[in-house]
Amino acid sequence: MAEYTPPKVWTWDQESGGKFASINRPVAGPTHDKELPVGKHPLQLYSLATPNGVKVTVLLEELLALGISDAEYDAWLIRIGEGDQFGSGFVAINPNSKIPALSDHSFDPPQRIFESGAILLHLAERFGRFIPSDPAGRAEMLSWLFWQMGSAPYLGGGFGHFYAYAPERFEYPINRFAMETKRQLDVLDRQLATHEFIAGAQYTIADIAIWSWYGQLVLGRLYEAAEFLDVTSYENVMRWAKAIDARPAVQRGRMVNRTFGAPELQLHERHDASDFDTKTQDKIAPES
Repeated sequence: MAEYTPPKVWTWDQESGGKFASINRPVAGPTHDKELPVGKHPLQLYSLATPNGVKVTVLLEELLALGISDAEYDAWLIRIGEGDQFGSGFVAINPNSKIPALSDHSFDPPQRIFESGAILLHLAERFGRFIPSDPAGRAEMLSWLFWQMGSAPYLGGGFGHFYAYAPERFEYPINRFAMETKRQLDVLDRQLATHEFIAGAQYTIADIAIWSWYGQLVLGRLYEAAEFLDVTSYENVMRWAKAIDARPAVQRGRMVNRTFGAPELQLHERHDASDFDTKTQDKIAPES
């Protein structure tokens, strides 16, 4: 195979291939006019059940499980494969055109919050839950929260892309990002060897953020790569991932805005707690 020689000036090749080629582009901004729906609750979430989306719905369900009624929310489906994230209404909330995006209508005018880590921090601080109150604990938790935000792109956009989504598999990028993913798992495994949860004895938004990526990875839910990465060798990560996975709020959060996998685990939109008791097929959002 001939070695690729980069051109002097890069230009966009719309035929580059890969699973997400149809929605990738080198410019920002909306591609079409489309207003976002607004439901009955102050918290309006626009998302999809990717790992980044799951972070927010898990936290919201955890807050509701504590009896915090003000955490009730409407979750609207954003079909990223169809380009919903490039609609004018969504771009107004997240100029980066990535899910999840939250509009908090308890503010006047409504406050937009984008980037999953920022949404987790906003909600945790607003409701005073899943975030340590002491300065040392808070600093440790924030370090791990931002560790996830900086590390997961190597797992998703790096390993996941070249292993599962690229039009062809090439040895170098797969090996490069598999090595980095395993290094990150080792970081977590060493931390969890002496801590029940990521930042210590308390379950926090750092656990929610990291579990949504790395917990689901070792549980075999991402990229069909668990065997390839030998995830069972990370015994402390496995223990932690299974413990969080068993939480009822986590199980509910995984379902929201989910459009893939087993039908009984899909709840395309969520507007009330009773939606989980309704058959999934009765809650499927219409195709846009």
